Amino acid sequence: MRKLHNWDLSYEQARRLQERLACRVRFAPLRKPPKTAAGIDCAFSRDGKRIFAAVVVLKLPGFETVETAHCARRVNFPYIPGLLSFREAPACIAAAEKLRSRPDVFIIDGQGIAHPRRLGLAAHLGLFFDRPTIGCAKSRLTGRFDEPPPEKGAYSLLTDQKRPSETIGAVVRTRTNVKPLFVSVGNRCRLQDAIEVTLNCTTRYRLPEPTRLAHQLVGRLKLRA
Repeated sequence: MRKLHNWDLSYEQARRLQERLACRVRFAPLRKPPKTAAGIDCAFSRDGKRIFAAVVVLKLPGFETVETAHCARRVNFPYIPGLLSFREAPACIAAAEKLRSRPDVFIIDGQGIAHPRRLGLAAHLGLFFDRPTIGCAKSRLTGRFDEPPPEKGAYSLLTDQKRPSETIGAVVRTRTNVKPLFVSVGNRCRLQDAIEVTLNCTTRYRLPEPTRLAHQLVGRLKLRA
């Protein structure tokens, strides 16, 4: 796990840091199909003062659970659109540091480079993990797209709103006639890899199994708090 920076930053410092770190995201093909995938999700307490993060590692293609880990931390950064990783990443990193295994790929419930400064949560975490990392978000943060066909496996490209020739992600239908997911590179993979891994990790649900199970786990942690 790399240590890229500390978290005691002002709004402007965080923005400038995103711009610097975005240049370090690597776009490289996966060398081989992943044998394990880790899903990460997080949730906040009702009063917004605590954050819970969970990571679930599964074997592929059978989705057998390898291990899980979780963490609860105090929230130290305010809610600012575009800077959510500064609220969420510390807890996600703390949970991932508890893993005994080294997953082949991380799938994050959040944006990769499909972000105004090209550094969403998945890209930010991908630089810390230095592993292939995929952003798989439930909603669009930025960009323009055409609605993909309704069949599972269909997708359309997500492009920059001001520079339509710049592709920043894909809008992927993971279940027929169900709302698509917004998939983008986090680190050390290509967009086509991110799409294929997302679809290969999706069963009969909208979310990929690793993040779906992480979402369930973090929900239970939130209820117990």
